[in-house]
Amino acid sequence: MKRSLSGIQPSGTLHLGNYFGAMKQFIENQDKYEGFYFVADYHSLTSLTKPELLRESTKNIILDYLALGLDPEKCTLFLQSDVPEHVELSWLLSNVTPVGLMERGHSYKDKIAKGLFPNTGLLTYPILMAADILIYDSDVVPVGKDQKQHLEMARDIAMKFNQQYGVEFFKLPEPLIMENLAVVPGTDGQKMSKSYGNTINMFAPKNVLKKQVMSIVTDSAELEAPKNPDNNISQIYKLFVSEEKYQEMRAKFMAGGYGYGHAKKELLEAILEYFKDARARREELEKNPEYIEEVLRKGALKAREIARKKITEAKQIVGLMGNVYNK
Repeated sequence: MKRSLSGIQPSGTLHLGNYFGAMKQFIENQDKYEGFYFVADYHSLTSLTKPELLRESTKNIILDYLALGLDPEKCTLFLQSDVPEHVELSWLLSNVTPVGLMERGHSYKDKIAKGLFPNTGLLTYPILMAADILIYDSDVVPVGKDQKQHLEMARDIAMKFNQQYGVEFFKLPEPLIMENLAVVPGTDGQKMSKSYGNTINMFAPKNVLKKQVMSIVTDSAELEAPKNPDNNISQIYKLFVSEEKYQEMRAKFMAGGYGYGHAKKELLEAILEYFKDARARREELEKNPEYIEEVLRKGALKAREIARKKITEAKQIVGLMGNVYNK
């Protein structure tokens, strides 16, 4: 099986956009790839400065992944910070990476334009990301089209290392472009994103979930008036129901006499039904922190076994004499 790798930052509560935009595909591909999935907690330090929030978000992501169906018997689930070889390799890669390559990063430039403090970690983020990918000899990396540049940077850095030292050491990973990813609209109609504050969180308490759904922005059309069938509510609703049910909602909007409030209630029911089993599993997992710790421990041990071998070889290639792992 080819090896697939993906990381997710613990920068807040996961939402429907995260699920339909990536997580659902990871879970569905568990039998197709040897999956390595990690919480990118080192990466989050570029912008997240509250330790208690980092710890809470990290725990919640692991709970969410397991509750949604990621199987630790089929994949490797771990914390980036439990495998320090990621950071060690990033330093080796930093010394073959042109500064200009980092300065051209779309993500870096976008975040600076939005007013984020330009710390060094934000600038060199793609180097650590390259280390994340290359240390496991990843064959494919699932990415959306907007993330493709970071993978291209990882490939560039791998080629530069191989060329500089005259080796074929780092495998060049291929992008696994997920063409049919759903772009989930947020409560305001923009793409659902934590940074826009327009999210719907699948594991929120029912009263909070209801509040989020009921806050979806609509026009001021009267109850009896026909309405645009392709509004924010129906666009989210179609992710959860059959084509027949989706078309029924569209027909009711066009016929009139069907209010946005009615549609929001149907959407809420559809979300709760879709995630019913996952929500129940998550409640049980929260009661068993020892199991979560064991999953992460096993995942880290497996990941470190691979990472240690790779970093030991990399150090030998660049001329470092330390080799404690093999003594």
